[in-house]
Parts: sequence; C-alpha cells; structure tokens
Amino acid sequence: MRDWTAGRLPAFEALYARHRGMLYRFLLRGAGESVADELFQETWARVVAARSRWKPEAKFSTWLLQIAHNLMVDHWRRQRPAEPDPETTIAALEAPEEHRPDADLSQFEQRRRLQRALETLPPEQREAFLLRAEAGLGVQEIAEATGVGRETAKSRLRYALARLREALKP
Repeated sequence: MRDWTAGRLPAFEALYARHRGMLYRFLLRGAGESVADELFQETWARVVAARSRWKPEAKFSTWLLQIAHNLMVDHWRRQRPAEPDPETTIAALEAPEEHRPDADLSQFEQRRRLQRALETLPPEQREAFLLRAEAGLGVQEIAEATGVGRETAKSRLRYALARLREALKP
C-alpha cells in the first residue's frame, strides 16, 4: 500500500490480486450473490478514492474489510434483513478437492449445510465469523473492521460459533 500511495501502479495490482478472493468471498457470503459484485466494485472504488488518506496504522486487509463492512451495513439498512435464498450463495463454496462422485456429493452436502447454517445467523454474528474464517482476522482486528469494541466482537464470534455448532450437529 505504501508503494501504491507513492504512485507505483503495479503495487495496486499486487494488492488487488492478493485480496480480491478473500474480499469477494466475504461479500458473497455476507450479502448474497445478488449484490456481492456491486459491493465488491464499490469497495475497490472507495479504496482508490481514499488512497491519499490511508494511514499504515492497521493492516491493509483490516482497512479493506472495514470499507466492505460499512458498505454491507448500508446495504442491509436499505434492504431491511430478508431471508437469503440458500441457493444463491452455493457458488461461493470452493470446489471439492477429490473428484469421486460420492466424495463430491458428501462434501457438497457438508458445505451446503454450513452455508445454510451461516444464513441463519444474525448479520453481525455471520460477519464476525466470516471475518475470522475467510480473512483470518483476530478478535481485535474484527473489532476494528466492524467498528465495535473488542468484547462485542468476541461475543459475536462466540455466539456465532455456538449457533453453528448447534446447527451442524448430526
């Protein structure tokens, strides 16, 4: 990011390549397929617009996810929470590693169960879980990205994990 703010365009290309997958998965699972593309583009547009105001106080990924979080919150406020369609977010799941039909089906079913369980979480808990699982952020970084206190972020993550464990019991 420092190189890019100094005017080196290849540095932005490296940032984009490094963070695009994680950001898109976060938006896809957090907001749904119907608006993920729009939020993804808007996030990067805001990164470009805010380039001169970036300060190296936090990791770039934390700053990027904070922008995405704010856009997602704005989207939720405009839409009022609706039940997401489970079928719309299946595309976000990674392809199974094995290619045996029975293994593919089993892994698909497990991922589908997880996606459905994620969709039952309140948006704040789902977001905390996704920031941890998709972006690998710690509790303090989740708090910074979402603009809440450390204990609030920790509680959201703990409640999300508890609800997911309950939902995924055999």
